[in-house]
Amino acid sequence: MNLKLFALSALLLIAIFVLAVDAHAQSADAAELIASLGLRASDTASRDLPNWRKPEKIVVLTGSQQRIDWLAEAAPGVELVAAANPEAVMREISDAQVFLGFCMLPAIKAGTGLTWVQSMSAGVGRCVADNTLQERGVLLTNAQSLYGPAMSEHTIALLLALNRRLDSSAMQRAKSCWGCGGDRSDPSRWELPGRTMLVVGLGGIGTAVARKAHALGMRVIATRNSRREGPEFVEYVGLADELMGLVPEADAIVNVTPLTPATTGLFDAAFFKAMKPTAYFINIGRGRSVVTDDLVAAIKNGELAGAGLDVTDPEPLPSDHELWALPRVIITPHVSASSDKSSDRRWILVKENLRRYIAGEPMLSVVDLERGY
Repeated sequence: MNLKLFALSALLLIAIFVLAVDAHAQSADAAELIASLGLRASDTASRDLPNWRKPEKIVVLTGSQQRIDWLAEAAPGVELVAAANPEAVMREISDAQVFLGFCMLPAIKAGTGLTWVQSMSAGVGRCVADNTLQERGVLLTNAQSLYGPAMSEHTIALLLALNRRLDSSAMQRAKSCWGCGGDRSDPSRWELPGRTMLVVGLGGIGTAVARKAHALGMRVIATRNSRREGPEFVEYVGLADELMGLVPEADAIVNVTPLTPATTGLFDAAFFKAMKPTAYFINIGRGRSVVTDDLVAAIKNGELAGAGLDVTDPEPLPSDHELWALPRVIITPHVSASSDKSSDRRWILVKENLRRYIAGEPMLSVVDLERGY
C-alpha cells in the first residue's frame, strides 16, 4: 500500500470512529439545557436498573417523521415509531419497551413490556397515583424544570397585573370609562422591592420563580419537602411543615407544588385566613391543591387582596363558576408553561434521555414514584 492510500485509509477510519463516538455523545444543546436549568442526573446508571435492556421498539407521541429521524440519531439500530394521537399509541404500544409521550395510563397499562416512560410534562400525578409503574419496575422521567423560564415569567406577569390593577383597567376599557377602576393614586399598588414572596415548592420551576422575584428586588422565602438547602437568592428555605408559620410574612404567595396526597387541598380556609389582607395568591401548580370554595370565601371576605390562577379545580373552569365574576381574580387557561422555546427544550431533553438510556447512562429528571415527583 502506498503512503497516499495508507493516509486516506487512516483518515477514513478516524472519521468512522468520530461518527461512532458522536452517536453516543451529549449534544451541545443538551449540555446547555442541563447547565442553564440545573437538570439533575440520577445517581444510578440506567444499565444498573433491574429491568434495563437496550430497547428494540420505541413509541413516540408525534406525527412528524422528521422528528422521528432526528431522534433516531440518538438510538442507532432501534425502531422508533411515530404515533400521532392516543389511538395510534394504543395500536403500537403492546410490544414496545419505551414510550416517549405523556402520562397516558391506558397506554402504560397496555404496554406490558415497557421499561421506561418519558413524560413530556412536569406533572405526573396520574402515573404515580396508579401502581402500575411501581409494580412493573418501570422507570419514569419527566420534564421537571423545563418550563421554569416560561412559568416564572407568567407568575411575575400575574403578580404585576394584580398589583398594578390591570384587571380593573381591562374592565374600564370594556366600558369605555376612564377612571372607573378606582383611585388613580391608590396606595395599595405597592412596589416590589423589599416586599416578600413565599414560593411554596422550591423545585426547578419554583427556583426559577424565586430568581426572577429576587431580580426585581423582592425578598424571597420558600418551602420544600426534601431539604432546607436553596440558592443564595432565597433568604430562607423551610420544610413543608413550616408553611403556616411563613404565610403571614408574605406579600405574594406562589404555589408551585406537585399534586400529591400531602398537597391536595393544602390551600384551604385556614391558609387564606393566615394571609395578609394585602397579599396575593398565585397558583401555577395544580388546581386540586386549592380548596376552591375556601378561596372564593376568602376573597369575598377580604382575607387576601386577589388571586392569579393558571390552574383551577375544576378544570376547565365551567362558564358559570363563581370565580369568573369575582373582582381581583385573574384566570388564565393553564398556559403558563407555553412559550416559543418550550417545545424545543422538551424535545432536547427527550433526545438526551433517549441517548442516555440506549447507552445505559444515568437519566435526567427521574421521578421518585414514592414521593410522586
